[in-house]
Amino acid sequence: MDEQRLELTEADGAGNVVATYLSSPTDAKGVWRVDIVEPTTKRPWQRLLDVFLPAGYPHSVTDDYLEYQIYDSLQAFASSIAGLLSSRAVLSSVGVGDATASPTAALLLSILQESAGRIATIIFADRFGTALEPECKMYRLLADVLNDFAFVLDCLSPAFPKPIRVVILSFSSVLRALCGVAAGSAKASLSAHFARWGNLGELNAKDSSQETVISLMGMLAGSVVVSWVTSPIATWTTLIFLLAVHLETNRRAVRAVSMRTLNRQRATLVYHHLQRGHVPTPEEVSKEERIFEWDGILRSSADAVIGHCLVGTSIAAPSRFVTPPRSGMRSMQVNTQWLSSAQSMRKKRYLLALQDRSSRPQAFIVLEKQAVVTDILTGWWQALAMANDHSQPKSKAPSPKDDTDEAVLALLDHAAAESAQLMQTYKPELVKAGWDLDTNALETRSSPRISVAAP
Repeated sequence: MDEQRLELTEADGAGNVVATYLSSPTDAKGVWRVDIVEPTTKRPWQRLLDVFLPAGYPHSVTDDYLEYQIYDSLQAFASSIAGLLSSRAVLSSVGVGDATASPTAALLLSILQESAGRIATIIFADRFGTALEPECKMYRLLADVLNDFAFVLDCLSPAFPKPIRVVILSFSSVLRALCGVAAGSAKASLSAHFARWGNLGELNAKDSSQETVISLMGMLAGSVVVSWVTSPIATWTTLIFLLAVHLETNRRAVRAVSMRTLNRQRATLVYHHLQRGHVPTPEEVSKEERIFEWDGILRSSADAVIGHCLVGTSIAAPSRFVTPPRSGMRSMQVNTQWLSSAQSMRKKRYLLALQDRSSRPQAFIVLEKQAVVTDILTGWWQALAMANDHSQPKSKAPSPKDDTDEAVLALLDHAAAESAQLMQTYKPELVKAGWDLDTNALETRSSPRISVAAP
């Protein structure tokens, strides 16, 4: 033991060496000396960055975190200055500088704005709440579009008579409230995506610190801008420039994010890659996906619209093999093929129903109670395969021009076999490529589930 030399290395959460401890014997028996070797001390600017970056950066966050935060900070800076120009216009609208203006009228206007905004928030959350996480990139950018439109309305309001001014300011408040809901929810989903070490709380706290500093800088710069920019032409020129910078930096920020969950658009892009035998990474797919996409659109590999599909519909939804109940009746008519397909839900845990369309098929995915993400994804791929066969028939696929029930069922069966084969073959490789197949991002609204009783 006396001849052994011990070396201990102490590192921080990011793996950076903080200190090295080297032991060596002394002349005294049983007494050892431990030398502490410290690396070069961090520079002041590095210590300052540590205040605003998550502990363990860059290992504690995803690779797309830094680029997103840079653009997000730039957009927040531009938004702060634009907000000051907007606030000046609002103060003018409510009567600042007008001897005939009433404080009571200004207070009532504020109450009206708050009431309209809160009611809009409730309605928006009820209608789009479940879609905010799967489509977080879209709603993150949409929030800022709504906010910028609110800025424009605020600046327009002084030019209108007082009765119209009240309507404009109330609508502006509604847009700003919708922005708050969409931005807050989308930002929570993005933060969960960035956090790699279960450090979501700390990441949000550091993000708030960043926003605080950027807002302070924006207010300081904005105080100079509003002092110098006073004429209508200068105000509108400055506002348009700031909003352009704001939207472009937001677009770049959202574009920088490579989500690892499969929503409908990303599932479509992955499907077309797999058809070519290539397993794409989230980074590759993020470069191809649109920020704004219509809900439920089925697209071909050439980016053409070939159909539409709804995920999580009622089993009584009208389709080729179902006649829904008429008004006042409690029964519906189905055929034998539909009953056979419904019974197969025990195995597949979903049912793909097809509604007649001359050129673009309309599909419905009915989900079984125990359906998991891979089942829903397989159903979406089946809808894609069916729509693809319908638009571009292959020799191995049933002809879509034959409109008999047997031909339609053969088309659906062929698409089901193709999608199931893709899932069975590529599921391990998709997980290895970085895709999250445990988080459901394919359902954008609350949907019913079906339980199939044993015969």
